[in-house]
Amino acid sequence: MKHLLSFALLLFSIISFAQEGSITESNMLEIRGSYNKNDPSTKALTNALSNNDITKIALSRENLSTVDHHFKYRVEVKGISNQMKSGRCWMFTSMNTLRPLVIDKYKLNNFEFSHNYLYFWDIFEKANLYLEAQIKYADKPMDDKYVTWLFKSPVGDGGVWNSFTNLADKYGLVPKEVFPETNSSNNTGWMVRIINRKLREDGLELRDMSSSKAKKKELESKKIEMLKDIYRILAMNLGEPPTEFKYRFVDKKDSIGEYKTYTPKSFMTEVLGDINFDDYVMLMNDPTREYNRVYEIEYDRNVMEGRNWIYLNLPNDKLKELAVKSIKNNVAMYASCDVGKQLNNNIGIADINNFDFESLYGVKFGMNKAERINTFESGSSHGMALIAVDVDENEKPVKWQFENSWGTKSGHNGYLTFTDEWFNEYLFRVVVKREFIDAETVKLLEQKPIVLPPWDPMFQADE
Repeated sequence: MKHLLSFALLLFSIISFAQEGSITESNMLEIRGSYNKNDPSTKALTNALSNNDITKIALSRENLSTVDHHFKYRVEVKGISNQMKSGRCWMFTSMNTLRPLVIDKYKLNNFEFSHNYLYFWDIFEKANLYLEAQIKYADKPMDDKYVTWLFKSPVGDGGVWNSFTNLADKYGLVPKEVFPETNSSNNTGWMVRIINRKLREDGLELRDMSSSKAKKKELESKKIEMLKDIYRILAMNLGEPPTEFKYRFVDKKDSIGEYKTYTPKSFMTEVLGDINFDDYVMLMNDPTREYNRVYEIEYDRNVMEGRNWIYLNLPNDKLKELAVKSIKNNVAMYASCDVGKQLNNNIGIADINNFDFESLYGVKFGMNKAERINTFESGSSHGMALIAVDVDENEKPVKWQFENSWGTKSGHNGYLTFTDEWFNEYLFRVVVKREFIDAETVKLLEQKPIVLPPWDPMFQADE
């Protein structure tokens, strides 16, 4: 009898716990009563929303009258690139900030580096980094945070500025004509899925070998065999990257230069000179963390021996000050943002007032930038070249402009204009040359970085 009573009490407590927080009949009556479907304006909005694109209904007609794509200060750029159906925006953006140097040096109408060339090496190097990490964490259980993170996404298209510099330093650069795009570089989805399927399988095999007490030399030998498979898949989809090639420049007057033989590294040196990527500094606006501190994201790189993503966290006003200085000196910058927020891509305007969802639904939306980051509502998702700024009579920024990599039919002939208010809310990082950074800010870069985990909500790779 005592056991039956105890069981009954336990069952009652379970039922009571299960019911706590459930939506009751009285709750439902209250909720239903708050919605007056017979209200004429509610009826009209329901009809409009159920039959149309939400953004078309929320689009602010008043805000359209403020559209202006003219800028007082603008970097001299030419041509719009197109990343197609790939997540290589960071690579396109990085190259777009450097190609004006080549266009100016050789007096060209246009020029593009080969994105396909570096993309091959990006995926290949990421595969090596992944396999090395699997060896490193092979003794940890499958539900360990690092192991889960590794298996979740072995390799992908995404990256940031340091991803580009790691590859360029190691593999050099080639012109687009020398190693053009393929269907798989323009549409990367299936190839990456296949590579990830193989890498997950490889990760399990390395873990099994490690648990069987395989020696480090045996694991490394097996890794090389695995990388041969990855190289084969990449070469069959993208072509095999050149180690040497011939190339000549044709200037805007159609004057044809002489053919020269290059390696990818000698070509980069010729067109960009003795470039040192350590002269470029990643700056960030992340209000979830302390400003004026240096941070490093663990494993946020693509090359084993390469740089991690290291940045100095600064207030928006400081970021703007340095960005304006760069633009005034005719130097484009790598930048990234949450591009999808409040973007009217039909006319190429990003403005916090583009879409009035509050008036449309009669519902308040009130998170600030830090709260959006912490709840995964917002984060840097897309890289573009920051090339222009317009200012008021006091030289204060009013609006800015990106050179995008979605082709000329996107935005305003391939460019996106965004207001200074939008900058505050949705721009996250900018890469500025040291020569444009004041001594006090440069001094801050001497700090030992605070290391952050690779799965932090702020640190999505640009795609």
